[in-house]
Amino acid sequence: MADSSEISESYSSYIDFSRGEWGKLRATTPMMLSEEDLTRLRGINEDISLDEVADIYLPLSRLLNFHVAATQGLFQVMNKFLEKPLTKVPYVIGIAGSVAVGKSTTARVLQALLALWPNHPRVDRITTDGFLYPNYILEQRGIMHRKGFPESYDLPRLVRFVADLKAGHDRIKAPLYSHLKHDIVFDDDQRVEQPDIVIIEGLNVLQSGTDYREKIPRVFVSDFFDFSIYVDASEKDLEQWYVERFLKFCKTTFLEKDSYFHRYAKLSVPEAVEVAKDIWKNINGVNLKENIKPTRERAHLIIEKNRDHTTHRVRMRKIHLTGKTSTM
Repeated sequence: MADSSEISESYSSYIDFSRGEWGKLRATTPMMLSEEDLTRLRGINEDISLDEVADIYLPLSRLLNFHVAATQGLFQVMNKFLEKPLTKVPYVIGIAGSVAVGKSTTARVLQALLALWPNHPRVDRITTDGFLYPNYILEQRGIMHRKGFPESYDLPRLVRFVADLKAGHDRIKAPLYSHLKHDIVFDDDQRVEQPDIVIIEGLNVLQSGTDYREKIPRVFVSDFFDFSIYVDASEKDLEQWYVERFLKFCKTTFLEKDSYFHRYAKLSVPEAVEVAKDIWKNINGVNLKENIKPTRERAHLIIEKNRDHTTHRVRMRKIHLTGKTSTM
């Protein structure tokens, strides 16, 4: 009789790849980025290398290129069947994961690589930070300390935005967020005009009905994703990365007088470490455990990182599922 571990492995919904195994799936895909490109794409606390691009992101861009081509072909068949003019509908990729895990770097690198493939040159990137409620609303509701938690987002507005994307609307506006002022930008927006691919990056983008304790929305952002990625790391490493990033901000962004966190710029290193750990313990770590990590198994692909930010394993879902059905 098989033991529980054997049964679990047999019925796993993912195929696991070591870094070396995944890297071989690059096949003949050429390196399309330079060291200069990576300097522009790197996050403040993540020194991604060309080796990481070659082993992890080139195979992933190849996989996504196959998916996009297949989806574009399906839309052409459907429009031909319905005898309608061809409607351009973007392929939507969702990227989720904890604060400080490197979602933005993953999104920027994928955006750059995917835009170099010939059949989908226009790739836009949207962060869900712009869909946070303005600070004055968070303060009115007494949830300023829960910024980044599901209730701090204008979810109906975010769902409408993604629904309009998938409806093929010509021009859509996405709100912007200022990390300097830690608030919504009220006098500007991001224009999205019929891209081939849209990458949507955010903490809670993979949530569905089981994640809401009160009134459950009828439609979720994840329902509109064609493919989803979860960037993963151990909680211990995530906390350390957050502390390291906080210390770098103390020497850069926080020094600016307009910075919402300017008060932290004068902290000594031990004081800054203590503040960062307290923020992690009471806010970011709680959000990770309660809201973000439980959505990991809904992703079509999971990127697992080492302490040094390099990827050591990639997990790919065996069966491509979308929306509310991606809960197995």
